[in-house]
Amino acid sequence: MAKTKTETKYQALKESLLTVGYIRPGSLVRRFMPCGKKGCRCLGDPPILHGHYYQWTRKVRGKTVTIRLSQAQAQQCDDWLRNHRQFKKIVRKMETLSIKETDRILRTISMG
Repeated sequence: MAKTKTETKYQALKESLLTVGYIRPGSLVRRFMPCGKKGCRCLGDPPILHGHYYQWTRKVRGKTVTIRLSQAQAQQCDDWLRNHRQFKKIVRKMETLSIKETDRILRTISMG
């Protein structure tokens, strides 16, 4: 039986998943923060905050987990985060096509 247009697109998306590298959910931020030491420039007017510090954050069982990273670690993590966004985008497209195709299949099945 010949593949439908939807099946062909779905197969191409499955194959594109093979090119996605390591994935890492969450977010990466660059922060400047005060230390709180009395007389430090970070408490001045205007404050001159310390940093920049990189932090990767994600949710684990409803709780926020944060890890401080070096600049090199942050650059690598950014690649994995980008891969995660690409992975999610591909999966959303697969879901849309899958619903379309399974709806078509269900219409061909007798109701009894």
